[in-house]
Amino acid sequence: MAESGDELLPNHRDKERLQLLGELHGEVMVFQPVTIKEMALGGAQIETRFPLQLNSLHEFRLTLGDRSIVLKGRVAHSSISEVDQEIVTYRSGIEFVEPPDRVNSVISGFIDAVRDGRRAL
Repeated sequence: MAESGDELLPNHRDKERLQLLGELHGEVMVFQPVTIKEMALGGAQIETRFPLQLNSLHEFRLTLGDRSIVLKGRVAHSSISEVDQEIVTYRSGIEFVEPPDRVNSVISGFIDAVRDGRRAL
């Protein structure tokens, strides 16, 4: 146990850390807000305030009605869609990558509900 002031804190490391000479690069996944502009069973068109790299893979958390899903998507295309003073908006096409049947069912149900709601108008 390591001491910190008057408290005893447990040592959370169970393995020795190796100090690296030089640099080792990695990436961190951070959820950022996106606006979904179009949706299909196989993908979506989204808007972001940041660029997405072509062919990069991302995890998306989507709230579709009262259901929430997480799925992987590949950036199929991306471009600047609007520049308003200092705010740049990017529009990107996302291709869903091997979504599980349960996720496809939620997406399909959401699309059907939106279509049915529009027909009722």
